[in-house]
Amino acid sequence: MSGSTSGRGEPSRPAPARRAGTVRTVRPLPIAVDTMGGDHAPEEIIAGAVDAVREHDVRLVLVGRAPRIRRELDRHGVIGEIPIVHADEALDMGEGALASWRKPRSSIAIACHLIKQGRASALVSAGGTAGVVATSRLRLKGQQGVMRPAIAVTLPTRPNPTILLDAGATADVKPEGLVQFAALGTAYAQVLLGTERPRVGLLTIGEEPGKGNKLAKRAHELLASGNHGIEFAGNVEGHDLLRGDVDVIVTDGFTGNVALKTMEGTIRTAFAEIRGAMTSSAAARMGALLQRRRLQGLRDRLDPDTYGGGVLLGLNGTVVIAHGASRARAITSACELAHRLAAGRIVERIREQVSLTRTHRFGRWTHGTGDDRHPERTDGTPPEPADIAPEPRPTEETAPDGLELPGGKP
Repeated sequence: MSGSTSGRGEPSRPAPARRAGTVRTVRPLPIAVDTMGGDHAPEEIIAGAVDAVREHDVRLVLVGRAPRIRRELDRHGVIGEIPIVHADEALDMGEGALASWRKPRSSIAIACHLIKQGRASALVSAGGTAGVVATSRLRLKGQQGVMRPAIAVTLPTRPNPTILLDAGATADVKPEGLVQFAALGTAYAQVLLGTERPRVGLLTIGEEPGKGNKLAKRAHELLASGNHGIEFAGNVEGHDLLRGDVDVIVTDGFTGNVALKTMEGTIRTAFAEIRGAMTSSAAARMGALLQRRRLQGLRDRLDPDTYGGGVLLGLNGTVVIAHGASRARAITSACELAHRLAAGRIVERIREQVSLTRTHRFGRWTHGTGDDRHPERTDGTPPEPADIAPEPRPTEETAPDGLELPGGKP
């Protein structure tokens, strides 16, 4: 996404695609926003949600403690204009994956329930990644045929953005899993970038097919076989992440998370050095003033808040995970991103793309069948019956179905 924002912090749009796709869009159901997740919740979360409604006409439903939400909406002058669903609990930022069982009535669990009920099309949360991923996997389940979900993030490459996955959802993955990540990334790029045949690269330590560990070598063989509907462009290295040579880069969650955070830290350090150089003298400050518009555009293009966060792909629902330190601008971007993905029918596109990978070579895959009776523990073993949290139900505080309609009356 190229870098310009409106005065109200409107996130930039994706750059024009190299090859126009034929993505059919529909008017999606409301986006469920977790108002209780994040370092600055609920004030910044609700402020960003209000801007998404005002500036981008995104339909939302706010999930969290209803009295607090009403106070914030009243402060913004929109009380009664955005529906509210009450949730009793919130996942703390430091809680791990087990929180999905400990707190069955958390705001994230309630939001997932709204998606399953067909009352919301996607979830936006700035809560801790481990808690959001675990709760979403438990409540929404993996799509048929998907072995493991993946978090896709947008890299600020030019002339078009690049999709990197997995950025931290699945640290350990099999070669067949990387092929599926390529399928998830292909569907995501088709919807987000409008690219009909996204080019996919495999992140490893060398461009040659024989470079890398056993995982990378075997994944390269499978991707190069051509039996999966994926436009494989070969290996890419760490220094290629921001070159924009491919549309999608796939790797395991451990490597992807390290690579992403390394880039974020490098960008922050570079901007700090640039800022110091531009303010070091009167002449430098004058030069910075003359280049203000260009520097602002560069900052916006490299700012993670512009892109809304990562998207958890492979579940029976769309989940956008914003950064834990997100302010209002980032939440607005996340809501708009969720809206665009839901309108582009991302879940259906993933289902179609993943079905192309289920050849005889992958016939032994048994994960992602949608069976919700045996969710996995964080160590990969099935839980005992007592570990499986009951399906949360929205409270009847605001309406019989848990939804407070505009105007404050059920």
